[in-house]
Amino acid sequence: MSRFLVAVAALLLPTLALADVDARFAKLRDDSEPLGGLGAFLEKYIGACEGALVDPQCKAQAEAFRKKYQGKQLYMIVVEDDASMLSPGPYSPVTGEYTINITPFFPGGRYAMTHGAPKKSDGNGNPVLPYLTVTGTLPDGWNGQIFSRMFSMRGVRAQVVFTPQGVWSLPKKGGGKNFGVTARIDGLIVTEGRTGTQLGLWLNGKDANASR
Repeated sequence: MSRFLVAVAALLLPTLALADVDARFAKLRDDSEPLGGLGAFLEKYIGACEGALVDPQCKAQAEAFRKKYQGKQLYMIVVEDDASMLSPGPYSPVTGEYTINITPFFPGGRYAMTHGAPKKSDGNGNPVLPYLTVTGTLPDGWNGQIFSRMFSMRGVRAQVVFTPQGVWSLPKKGGGKNFGVTARIDGLIVTEGRTGTQLGLWLNGKDANASR
């Protein structure tokens, strides 16, 4: 295979891997702006405008950046190694039904994006947020051990469509403040990383799998 064809194949693979998703989520994804990197986006959106060496235009630039993305839907992929916000919930060996818990806290560099604004922190200074949950039924041949192992072995990923809404802050342990971006999660799909099998879908504030 020529170098050109190899390069084209490498570009197509991510698209092919994302093709087999629920049509409702696919429409959200396709209507959204792909996010190159969450950390860089959060830095510009929040605007770190403290210290002697900060650009005098920092605050104005941050305000302009926030205005640019006001009401705009963005799309990002949380790869397996970064999907620590996903965890296994209850599983029924009788019915094969399971729950996946999603802590809607998506870190990027010094900051994080959250679904809604956290109101308090835990004893370690981390924001406290209620779970989002999705449900499903395990395929034939699967069991609870396989289900749990997907999470412990970093075998799941998430795709997220969200709309940024503002900046939140909470007191930091030891002094100062923690900052983040509050957003509305418009859609989130959980898939097995290796096969792309859909494990759960959360749309417009509800477990979309449960509505089927």
